[in-house]
Amino acid sequence: MSIDDAKMTVLVVEDDALIRMHGVDILGDGGFHVLEAGNADDALVILSDGADVQLLFSDIDMPGSMNGLNLARVVCDRWPAIHLLLTSGQHGRLDGDLPGRARLVRKPWSSQSLLDRVRDMVAV
Repeated sequence: MSIDDAKMTVLVVEDDALIRMHGVDILGDGGFHVLEAGNADDALVILSDGADVQLLFSDIDMPGSMNGLNLARVVCDRWPAIHLLLTSGQHGRLDGDLPGRARLVRKPWSSQSLLDRVRDMVAV
């Protein structure tokens, strides 16, 4: 299935409301159906409620019971089919720490770099 065949769903997890809205707008304008959560706990509720999410796009540095890296580990274990894209302006290379097939895009990301990364990941 390609993006043109059906809207794929991306769950954006970011505690900074302005950055979250920016990512949601970029992905929505790019043709994706977008869900959003302000923290890992809210994201897990959305996923546990059965949302058909193909990609989780999460900030690494978030307050709450777990950060984005731990959220990605939980998602990788419980929902292995979900692609994982993490973002951070603080962390450098984390390749060895990323679970499964997770990838990293550094902040600040441009609209085009975010869309390109997401499309590359869900096209697999």
